[in-house]
This record gives sequence, structure tokens and C-alpha cells, in this order.
Amino acid sequence: MGAGHGHGHGVSAEADRRYLAGALALLLAFMAAEVVVGLLSGSLALLSDAAHMLTDAFSIALALVAMRLAARPPEGGYTFGLKRSEILSAQLNGLTLILLAAYFVYEAIHRLISPPEVAGLPVLGTALAGIVINLVATRLIGRADRTSLNIEGAFQHVLNDLYAFAATAIAGLIIWLTGFARADAIASLIIAALMLKAGYGLIRSAGRVLMEAAPSGMDPVEVGTRLAQRPCVVEVHDLHVWEVTSGYAAMSAHVLVEPGGDCHAVRRDLQAVLYSSYGISHSTLEVDHAQTGDTGTFHCEDPHGPRHVAAEEEPHEHAGDPGCGH
Repeated sequence: MGAGHGHGHGVSAEADRRYLAGALALLLAFMAAEVVVGLLSGSLALLSDAAHMLTDAFSIALALVAMRLAARPPEGGYTFGLKRSEILSAQLNGLTLILLAAYFVYEAIHRLISPPEVAGLPVLGTALAGIVINLVATRLIGRADRTSLNIEGAFQHVLNDLYAFAATAIAGLIIWLTGFARADAIASLIIAALMLKAGYGLIRSAGRVLMEAAPSGMDPVEVGTRLAQRPCVVEVHDLHVWEVTSGYAAMSAHVLVEPGGDCHAVRRDLQAVLYSSYGISHSTLEVDHAQTGDTGTFHCEDPHGPRHVAAEEEPHEHAGDPGCGH
């Protein structure tokens, strides 16, 4: 068996934390101002924007905490460390978005039926300022490592908030020019829809990791077929591919090698293919010789040529065979 580790990216973890901390401070300061203006102007759209910004700030704070936990080395019963704390953070962020969206849908429907008076000009001015703030925050988080679902979740929060501010600005302009107060509730429904979409996406992506599904876009059948076509490989079975956390895939499999083949050389070759073609750096391969009686005659063919795999092959233990790894 062989195992390898390696899962990095071009942006350092410390730089990631600085980018996220800068965006967090920016959003918290503007959110406080937006709540004040929203209450004074009577705008539900501004208050829903502020709530969305609160979830943005919450998601960034959770991301920072999760990054600290994930950086801890494995110990005790946590043999992979606390890397999945980032996935739990992403799932909690998604659930928060969905709950807040449900509340604002309820409030928006109520305001569509009985629209209150809303001051359009303060709404417009605050929304335009929010667009600028969110552009800066989006740029900051966008510079961090977005291959992490944890950071991508925070990025999507802020990006969706940018769209929400655009909808609020349009609503404020309509109210200011025409006095159509229901535009505020309509903008709130648009914001809630964006929150639902982002929340569902986070929960679905985090759920795939927690359920140990194969990484998105990776077909385990294709991986197994590719490995079975390598030189001297007879069969690959009991193959499992999963994500420990976002960007950190792992795989295990049982490999049967032609009688007389070098099991260690085959294992090294397969691990090189897994790393170069699929980015899988953590692989555990149990490599054995196949029984000659069950498999017939074997030939080491071109690695890119077809392989003929016999059915119902069983592994054979070769305790004294120096070429086989157990």
C-alpha cells in the first residue's frame, strides 16, 4: 500500500486570513450604517440588505474560525485533523441564508399587500454606497484561495449581496421618482431569491463532501477504467473516491497485477497517474498478484492500449513473493 499527501494552492493561508479579515471589517462598518438608514427611511429592502450583509460577515467570521481549526495537525481520533470544519462552516452559512430568505419573503408579501411609506432618496444613496463597498469586499475575498468551499461560500455571500444592492438601488430610484412604494417589497423578494439560490448551493456542495461523494466533475468509473488500462494491471475493484474537504480528494482501491509483475512499480505508476491526471495526492492502494489459474495468460501491453480483464478474479496472497506489496 502507498499513501501520499499534498494539497496546497498558490495563496498562503495567512494571506487568505488577511483578505477575509479586511473584507469583514469593511462589511461590519457599512452594515451598521445601513441598519440606521433602513430604520429611519422605513425601507425593508435596506434592512434585508443589512441582514444579508450580516450573513456575509457571519460567513467570513466562520470561515476564519474554520481555517484556524483546519490548520491544526491530526491528533487523537481525528486522523484527518479538523479539516471538515470548513465544510460544516459552509453548510451553516447556507442554512442561515435560507432561513433569512424565508423571513424576508414573508415580510415582503405583507408589504405588497399593505405598502408602508418609504423614503426613496436615502434608499438609493445607501444602495449605491453598498455597491462600492461590496465591490471592494468582493475583490478582497476573490484574491484568496477560492478552491476552498469555505472561502468560496464567503465569496458567494458577498457577490450575491452586490446583486442585492443593485436591486435595492433600482427600487430606491423608482420610489424617489414615482412614489411606487411596492418597489421596495419587490426588491426584497429579488434579494430573498438570491439568498435562497446561494444557500441551496452551499448546502448541496457541503452535503456532497459530508456524504463522501466523489469530487464534483470526477467520474469514479472513468478513474477505475484509466487505472485498469495501465501496464501489467489486470483489474481494479473496491475503488472509492471522496473528498476529505474541498480541494483535498482521497482514494482507495484494490489492484490485481499480472503474475510475476512488480507490484511496487505498478503502485507507483498508478499513484503518479492519480496525481497528474486527477489531482489525487492521498491514495491508498492494496496491490496483489492475480491467480494464474483464474486469469489465463497476461501481456504487458501499451499503457494506452485496451486491457482485457477476466471476470470473477480473486486476489491471491503471496506472503513470500518479494515483488508484491501487502
